[in-house]
Amino acid sequence: MPAAMKSRERVMAALNLKEPDRVPIDLAQAVGDGITVTAYRNLIGYLGLPPRPIRILTKLAQTARVDEDVLRRFRVDFRRVDMGPPDKWQDEPVGADGYRDEWGVVRSRPPGGFYYDLTESPIQADTMAAIEDHRWPDPDDSGRYRGLRERARELHQNTDFAVVLQVNCAFFLRCAELRGWENFYMDLAGNPEFACALMDRYLDLRLRMAARALEEAGDNIDIVMVSSDDLGMNDRTIVSPQMYRDLIKPRQKRTFEFFRDRTAAKRFYHCDGAIYPLIGDFIEIGVEALNPIQVSAAGMGNTQQLKAEFGDRLAFWGAVDTHHVLPHGTPEDVYHEVRQRIMDLAPGGGYVLCSVHNLQPEVPPENIAAMFDAAHEIGRYPLSQTSRPDEI
Repeated sequence: MPAAMKSRERVMAALNLKEPDRVPIDLAQAVGDGITVTAYRNLIGYLGLPPRPIRILTKLAQTARVDEDVLRRFRVDFRRVDMGPPDKWQDEPVGADGYRDEWGVVRSRPPGGFYYDLTESPIQADTMAAIEDHRWPDPDDSGRYRGLRERARELHQNTDFAVVLQVNCAFFLRCAELRGWENFYMDLAGNPEFACALMDRYLDLRLRMAARALEEAGDNIDIVMVSSDDLGMNDRTIVSPQMYRDLIKPRQKRTFEFFRDRTAAKRFYHCDGAIYPLIGDFIEIGVEALNPIQVSAAGMGNTQQLKAEFGDRLAFWGAVDTHHVLPHGTPEDVYHEVRQRIMDLAPGGGYVLCSVHNLQPEVPPENIAAMFDAAHEIGRYPLSQTSRPDEI
């Protein structure tokens, strides 16, 4: 049995495709691994922890910033470092419950809703002039980087957690928001010159921000959250694999090479849905850890096959089903789900356990606790096939 490891050592062994002492555990420290405000409020009560104001982590998805006592209760091996808000921009209120962000995109939350939906896109014309005339954010705004160096240094030098830097240079989905979903898909098909120019303009700004953030963080990070460009629906890829390879992949390749050339940190990519046809492409462009492994999507449920086909080149991060098991199953069902994903994905290392995307409001808190407790019990190396449901 491997000797007990500190969190950072454990994580880096797993991401280097080696077996640590146990499977690393994550909650809300990367992207697509979080918990919504309602689910978090229920969890705090279930755990018997003192009530506290819930801090918003992501406004759009209404996820919670998880407190240190909860992270320690569930033995989470990671801690995140985020860029700050710009000094020169504050979201502008729009309507009853909406806002305009610094990119000009308007989002609104319907009465009784849990999230903010896209309701207005600022770039209406498919012309180069529309790109030039758009009010783009200032990538050099000092608010984005203030304190980042100190936070990264504190976590890396004074704790044993694996440090995740959030920069997120996703461009595909963000450009769809700038143009509107239907318009942007039409651009890709009918006016690819414009679509590519828009993606390049957006990506240029994001990479300028990332360069400064990497400079500030220096060697005090272990993982960098590169992108959250979702490319899959439940039954297929959003665009054809050929369109992906012609228009999107070259820009993703540029992005991942940008990070490879500037940091030794492991490169994390979040991409939902039925993306099996693209996984080989992701490995080719430099993805080292893939999240969330949406097991309910076409081609993604056979995690044993995914491990056999790609596990010698890629770490898997996620895979605990949020479509059926976590919201609708029992703690025993959750135990068996966790056991299956660990047995499929963890042999030889290369697996970080968390839910498939954010834990939604309807997920019972007892299932959340069961997931993390089962991970700690079952995920110890050498992996065993004999763990029993009554060991939760």
